[in-house]
Parts: sequence; structure tokens; C-alpha cells
Amino acid sequence: MNQVLLIDDDVELVGMFREYLEQEGFRVSCAHDGEAGAREALSGRSAIAVLDVMMPHMNGLETLRRIRAQSQLPVLMLTGRGDDTDRILGLELGADDYVTKPCTPRELTARIRAILRRTNAPRGDGEGITISVGKLSMQPAQRRASWDGAALELTSTEFNLLEILARNAGRPVSKNDLSEQGLGRPMARFDRNIDVHLSSLRHKLGTLADGRSCLQTVYRLGYQLIRD
Repeated sequence: MNQVLLIDDDVELVGMFREYLEQEGFRVSCAHDGEAGAREALSGRSAIAVLDVMMPHMNGLETLRRIRAQSQLPVLMLTGRGDDTDRILGLELGADDYVTKPCTPRELTARIRAILRRTNAPRGDGEGITISVGKLSMQPAQRRASWDGAALELTSTEFNLLEILARNAGRPVSKNDLSEQGLGRPMARFDRNIDVHLSSLRHKLGTLADGRSCLQTVYRLGYQLIRD
């Protein structure tokens, strides 16, 4: 059974989410401030953390920064409906996805399941498969990736997106296909989630022999991983 960690100072809201998630078969732990949330996230007991941006003392972005310094635990951010800056900054700091508040417990649960479905997807007969594209090497079953022999530190969503692009190397993949396959949901209007994740991947991956990024934007078509 997957354990969900809820980090939010709104005790009443956390209680509502907890009750619904437990009815849906999840185990749930809670923290009501960033310090306690970061400690619990780094304990290794949770499969995913749901983290509110707006908290006193240590806000959600600083909490996320602390988590990402030591762990690639999937993190789903809760953001205000108009907080585009916080949303993008959260993604840049390594959040896997976000949900805007107010949201229903059903919507939150669906988003959690989408992330965990991709993170825990069974690999079947492909357990020993390695995907190689130039200097990039990926072992999907072990969720490991390396560039020119050096391990890549990727969030769960970054790994998902890079795997999709690697399996389609040399061909552009649309943003909507990346969102549906990598995040488990269609891309919303004005959604910059995929763009921010791909920007982060560009910084983590090496360059081609001519100095270009191996991840290219294809006008009106999406993104493409170049075969070198």
C-alpha cells in the first residue's frame, strides 16, 4: 500500500484529504509545517508528498528545496489559483506536478495516482532492457539514467519524460502526448509544466559534439531527442 505524506498547515483541509485518501486505500501521514514535512519526506516511509506552497515559517518552496537536496521522492505541489510564479518556481526546483487550490479530494487523488502509476509502472519482460541514444543510457526497470557514464539525478517526472523522448529518439513528441504519457493527464490551457521540466532536463543532460543541446524544440510539433 502506498503511503501519502500531506504537508500543509491547514489542519481542517488536511483532515478532509486524509479521510478521502484512506477511503481510497492509501496510508496517510501528515505534517503541518515545513520543518516536520521535510524530515518526514526524507525518512523513506512515503511514496509521494503533497506539499502546500503557502505555509508560515518555512514555506513550501524552501521545504521542496530541502527535500530535493537529498531525495527524488515524487512531490505534488498545492498552489493558489493565480500563483503562476510559485508554480513555475516549484517545477524548476523539482516538483513533479501541481494542483491549484481549491481542489476536491477526488481531483487530488487522481493526480496522486497518475504520478504513482508512472513511477511504479511494472516493466514486465523489459526488465533488463537498456535504452541507448548517443551518450544517454536508461534502464527503465531500475529507473536509472546516465550521460556518458555519469549518473543523472532526475525527478520521477523528468525520468518519465526523458524515457518517452528516448523511445521516440529522432522524432518529435507533442507536448500533449508528453503530458498524457509522462504526467498521466492531458495538458491544460496555458500549462507550462512540460516546458519547465524539459528546460530542467536540458541543464542536466550533456551536449552534442557541436555544442547543441540534445533536446530540441520542434516548432509547432513538440520536443525531440536528437540521435547523435
